[in-house]
Amino acid sequence: MPVDHYENFPVASLLLPRRLRRPIELIYAFARQADDFADEGDYPPEERLAQLNGFRRELDKIADGKLAESELFRNLAAVIQEHKLPLSLFYDLLDAFSQDVVKSRYANFGEVMDYCRRSANPIGRLLLHLYKETDERSMAYSDAICSSLQLINFLQDVAIDFTKDRIYLPQDEMARYGIDEARISRGDASGTWQPFMLFQIERARKLLQAGAPLGKILRGRMALEMRMIIMGGEVILRKLHKHNGNMFQHRPVLRKSDWVYMLYRAARAK
Repeated sequence: MPVDHYENFPVASLLLPRRLRRPIELIYAFARQADDFADEGDYPPEERLAQLNGFRRELDKIADGKLAESELFRNLAAVIQEHKLPLSLFYDLLDAFSQDVVKSRYANFGEVMDYCRRSANPIGRLLLHLYKETDERSMAYSDAICSSLQLINFLQDVAIDFTKDRIYLPQDEMARYGIDEARISRGDASGTWQPFMLFQIERARKLLQAGAPLGKILRGRMALEMRMIIMGGEVILRKLHKHNGNMFQHRPVLRKSDWVYMLYRAARAK
């Protein structure tokens, strides 16, 4: 799993077959760079969108069978062709990153899940294409896992996202629990913050559990890697729950001891 971006997704883990590490590295490089266009630096929105549109034009060249300009996209084109990866999934990622530039609030959970469908689910689906496991059941399990992991990232990063003027928590649910933006700004986890966050945590947990069978459907190292990903989400949720959702003072992270525990559990859960 990466440290800086997509921290609940694997990036060429040593657990994976060697033949898949390079393709996953390239997919991650694409997503990481596009994410940086949306997030990093002091660029105005117009410049961020222009950079993302540059990536779209490179994808268009791949779709048209033309030679890409950058080394990243030339290498990515070879991987896409070799493994028959759907270009639509790459476009979905770009759509999500573009949305980050222009949209900072989400009216309800449906809007959040629509974002997850494009920001997180494509990564899991691309991995399944690399694994040659593309049946509808596996895809559905993968979507549940990836959406859950995205929700978990939102929960652990409420304060960080707020510094970027983004709130991924559903606005209608915040209102239902009497949560306003001033409370997030203050880092105030008192009052109704606890039941509000416990509701969010439990929903993310159920979604993660709904996709967990994928860890037993896959085979060999790929199955172990997937179980590690699921365990990582479970550990973060457990830490969030331990502190009643107070990620302002207790932002959960995976530590060395957690990785040992996760590997032990993943290896036994065959």
